Amino acid sequence: MMSGSSRRMHVRTASLLAALTTVLTITTACGSGQADPTRKSSQGGKTDITAAMYPLQWLAERIGGPDATVTTLTKPGVEPHDLELAPVQVADLEKTGLVVYIRGVQPAVDEAVEQHAADRGFDAATAIKTLPPVTQEGEAVVERASDVGYDPHIWLDPSRMAAIATGLGDRLAATDPAHATGYRERAAATATALKTLDDELAHGLSKCTSTAIVTSHAAFGYLADRYKLRQIGISGIDPEAEPSPARLAEVAKVAEQEKVTTIFTETLVSPKVAEVLSTEIGAKTAILDPVESQPANGDYLSAMRQNLTALQAALGCS
Repeated sequence: MMSGSSRRMHVRTASLLAALTTVLTITTACGSGQADPTRKSSQGGKTDITAAMYPLQWLAERIGGPDATVTTLTKPGVEPHDLELAPVQVADLEKTGLVVYIRGVQPAVDEAVEQHAADRGFDAATAIKTLPPVTQEGEAVVERASDVGYDPHIWLDPSRMAAIATGLGDRLAATDPAHATGYRERAAATATALKTLDDELAHGLSKCTSTAIVTSHAAFGYLADRYKLRQIGISGIDPEAEPSPARLAEVAKVAEQEKVTTIFTETLVSPKVAEVLSTEIGAKTAILDPVESQPANGDYLSAMRQNLTALQAALGCS
């Protein structure tokens, strides 16, 4: 299924064309497996892991290693928030050994896990301390993605991802005790790599002339919270939420007050609104990747390091 929207808005006297967001129907099938208690696959006795989206796929592959087979529900290049599950994907959840997801990001996945894999779901948000959803214009943002009462973009803080890695290792060890040592060792190694990344970001963003980041949608709350930045989202948590003309005018005003030099766009969301806003205030645009989909080149770690480079250039960090 493909959906899109075209909107017309105003920043002061300028007309802003709204972003066109394309949502594709996902038809990837999950891995198959036998219906024994640990849900082993029929190939080599490995545990089937179904990851809802890329950051969780990356974790599952590193921690599962040679003892697991990992499939993902969200194809590369697809905006995960509006994922629609094919019937075969829902049916395969009955057979998978573990579903790794974040409740609140993908409503279709939340519903499918509740109905077909409630005893085999690992909600990554339960492994960390979450943040409340962002507010705009003094009121809480009410969106599909914030119905859970917290901001679900937890993977954009490497320190929280390290905690999730540890939790996932423990859960896999309980699911597949025969390979518990391997899961826990790989989880520890993954947590160490994430803590190294966290140190790099903390050091690289510690001395900057500005702390304000203007983003296409408010996906970077955890990153901002961790590294003492101020996120100014054009849209809220949901990338398809329509910003009001008043919100756009407010973002333009704040951006000028903060002397923002860069308006950040994303890899999976149309840059039209951000581009017109940048022209209005005399700023440039750059990509800040929410890492919701697998990068064309590299992985989660390299994408976050590219984000660090982009932030340092935009914020005047030394």
